[in-house]
Amino acid sequence: MKFYFNAFFNKSNSQGHLQPNVNCNLTSWVSGCEPGWGCSVEPTEQVDLQNSKDFPERTENCMACCEGFFCPRGLTCMIPCPLGAHCPLATLNKTTSLCEPYTYQLPPGRPNHTCGGANVWADIRSSGEVFCSAGSYCPTTTQKVPCDSGHYCRMGSTSEKPCFKLTSCNPNTANQNMHAFGVMVIAGVSTILLIIYNCSDQILTTREKRQAKSREAAVKKAKANQRWKAAREATKKHVSEIRAQINRTFSGKKSNHDGDTHMMLGRGDSSEIDEDIDMSKYSSPASSSAAQSSYEIEDDAAAVSNERARLEAEEKRVKRQNLAKTKKTRSQIFKYAYDRIEKEKAMEQANKNLTFSGIVAMATNTETRKRTLMELSFRDLTLTLKSNGKHVLRCVTGIMKPGRITAVMGPSGAGKTSLLSALAGKAVGCKLSGSILINGKPESIHSYKKIIGFVPQDDVVHGNLTVEENLWFHAKCRLPAGLSKADKVLVVERIIDSLGLQAVRNSIVGTVEKRGISGGQRKRVNVGLEMVMEPSVLFLDEPTSGLDSASSQLLLRALRHEALEGVNICMVVHQPSYTLFKTFNDLVLLAKGGLIVYHGSVNNVEEYFSGLGINVPDRINPPDYYIDVLEGVVISIGNSGVGYKELPQRWMLHKGYSVPLDMRNNSAAGLETNPDTGNQTFATELWGDVYCNFRLRSDNIRHNFLKSRDLSHRRTPSMWLQYKYFLGRIAKQRMREAQLQATDYLILLLAGACLGSLIKASDESFGAPGYTYTIIAVSLLCKIAALRSFSLDKLHYWRESASGMSSSACFLAKDTIDFFNILVKPLVYLSMFYFFTNPRSTFFDNYIVLVCLVYCVTGIAYALAIFLQPSSAQLFSVLLPVVLTLVATQPKNSEAIRIMADLSYPKWALEAFVIGNAQRYYGVWMITRCGSLMKSGYDINEWNLCIMILLLIGVATRGIAFVGMIILQKK
Repeated sequence: MKFYFNAFFNKSNSQGHLQPNVNCNLTSWVSGCEPGWGCSVEPTEQVDLQNSKDFPERTENCMACCEGFFCPRGLTCMIPCPLGAHCPLATLNKTTSLCEPYTYQLPPGRPNHTCGGANVWADIRSSGEVFCSAGSYCPTTTQKVPCDSGHYCRMGSTSEKPCFKLTSCNPNTANQNMHAFGVMVIAGVSTILLIIYNCSDQILTTREKRQAKSREAAVKKAKANQRWKAAREATKKHVSEIRAQINRTFSGKKSNHDGDTHMMLGRGDSSEIDEDIDMSKYSSPASSSAAQSSYEIEDDAAAVSNERARLEAEEKRVKRQNLAKTKKTRSQIFKYAYDRIEKEKAMEQANKNLTFSGIVAMATNTETRKRTLMELSFRDLTLTLKSNGKHVLRCVTGIMKPGRITAVMGPSGAGKTSLLSALAGKAVGCKLSGSILINGKPESIHSYKKIIGFVPQDDVVHGNLTVEENLWFHAKCRLPAGLSKADKVLVVERIIDSLGLQAVRNSIVGTVEKRGISGGQRKRVNVGLEMVMEPSVLFLDEPTSGLDSASSQLLLRALRHEALEGVNICMVVHQPSYTLFKTFNDLVLLAKGGLIVYHGSVNNVEEYFSGLGINVPDRINPPDYYIDVLEGVVISIGNSGVGYKELPQRWMLHKGYSVPLDMRNNSAAGLETNPDTGNQTFATELWGDVYCNFRLRSDNIRHNFLKSRDLSHRRTPSMWLQYKYFLGRIAKQRMREAQLQATDYLILLLAGACLGSLIKASDESFGAPGYTYTIIAVSLLCKIAALRSFSLDKLHYWRESASGMSSSACFLAKDTIDFFNILVKPLVYLSMFYFFTNPRSTFFDNYIVLVCLVYCVTGIAYALAIFLQPSSAQLFSVLLPVVLTLVATQPKNSEAIRIMADLSYPKWALEAFVIGNAQRYYGVWMITRCGSLMKSGYDINEWNLCIMILLLIGVATRGIAFVGMIILQKK
């Protein structure tokens, strides 16, 4: 059998001639070397069929190969033909001198020799007649019957197969016309996809409208209830005033009109009344006792009233907690939330817009949920770049207290963002010295990451979600897991209301291609993502940049409300207005080189600089003037002779801090700390840059794997619950990308139609050429589409993972949603390709292999998207399918090529396609594959092995992608 199958590789292109072999050649034949004849060896010949590579000559008892058997060239033992073959005796065609229906000739010089039987069976490339021909079927190996109308018979059929309904089959046909089924599958798939993508968006729109109606009704009802309560309180207050006046009148107290009453009675002035008159004789003991009792009753009534008010307040509090836990309907939840919001607004208005008395009243309000108080203090904080040794921050000392808003200001390059990053634990590639204390303890800031918010300078917001959906997602994933849904709705609604986003709450945020809300509203949404998780510390990097004065005031008012709940707010501000400047509590002013110039109350900053001779001119904004001073724009800053380079040293002396020695000798030394690199050679400088980049990457990886114990005492939702939230968010995003998804499916349909019409599945090649191009096309299209899952959301993932969200939940949710495309895209492609080519293998066989192929290439696309930039990832996605397919289908002339082919997924996909197609030729799994894939002796486990290898490659690449996502993230 080995000799027989290996003979396929050495076939001559000229048919009808024998090839030289160990037993015969073209010039001299020995007896028994004739094709189609069977002979035996001499009795004395010893045959070792297990170890011998030489075949003995067979010259005894020669006879023509019987019907139903075949005798290969050079190996003339009879082999039974399997079912599906047609092996009659050969007859000589004197015109062509060939033995028909086979292609061998008679031995040279022996024209009277008779033809034998079949000489080949499985070499369908050179002798297709040995099989039962297409359009006929062979019940036995010696009988051949034409195929009837309404049936079709492929090559090697043992029985005719009835055509499916809606298909056409002519007599003696090998294939059924299945175009009608293709049209039906295309129509069905298109209809289902249109329904999903059109109705899904409509479902989201209708759902949002219903929510908006419930919310608007709750707002109206809450406002009406609040107005009714205000009117009731005013009425109670008026009645109590009247009652107090009556009590004063009947308790014997004189009113302002007593004199007038006496004048009206003709008694003259009240001073003329005889003071010696004993009034006791006009009052009886009973009346005195009644008066005393009335005072006691009033005191008891007041005590009872106070006790009743206390009990009512306690009852309301318990009732509110129970309602928050038992809210079921959406309207009830919104009513609960807006009742609280309107009550807070009324309290704010009653306390005169957050004056000192209002602050005290809100701080003592028991209904406000308090935050964990966190105080940040830092001393001699110095941040040095590892690449060139430059000081970004130097000797920065200060404290940031809860309940206060600290503004960090300074000229460009002063290290404002670096200070924020150092305090938030995000400084990478730098050497940090000094001490940072949390509530007076040297603890890591990463231990509190669940209650720390960081608003980046860029607006990292999902553009294909609405404002409310962005805020609601962060609330569900980052608020405490035990918080009721009603309280979560209250938090989200309070943030939307305080940031002035009510008008755009149901609007798409927008992307570069699709316009959404304005830039100022987008900036406020960016801030709201961190406010909605109720942090204890909130860092903001230039949140007012790009905002007008009104929007900045609105944002600062919302931040002041957060500060009243005990939040420690630190924000970098660039050119604030005077009104905005006065809104801050504390100010950190930095000079170039990261040196601190002032850190204290905003109210005392002008007094401090005036003591240094720096007075702000009239009609000049103080923060702008101070930045001009630090930039050196203002040269003359007073009569004291203090230069802008001396201001950091003056502040250190003013606070009693130790001044570094180099700053004592030269006040400008702290501003310029770049080392001398002028004498370095090019090679030295290049090596230094490479080493610094390596150190930076290693620091990033170490920073990502840094573990610290959780001290925030906040239990956020579990990984599986976050997986549910991620799943819902990504599903909405995919639904809103219906046009993009439809484009992907349309391209797949066109690819399937083109390849199916241009490349026909032939019996000689088992459909290998068509499957080769299928692997390239499907791999390329599915890879490029799968890149979007991770390439476009890297910044969002980095922000969310840094805040404590589960990376596993994010990855699994994306992969789960993409599984829909893994199942549908092969169906879309095969709806055109399969019914154009009509291969022997079933639709289900092709679908299984194609699903495994798409699953495999999707995992590869994930890895490319995570490890490479978007442009490079797209280039590799196009290049890899072509190169790997060429490697898999080329002859394996070297060991390196063979190893590369075994590691490439196109080899296993092509083998699975060919095995599934070839096993239908013979009805058995003993097959021959064409071209470079030709081997012998494959059974049913080979197909399963190819499928399993494709799935394993998909799982392995997904694991690599997930590890890379963890390693390469930026916190």
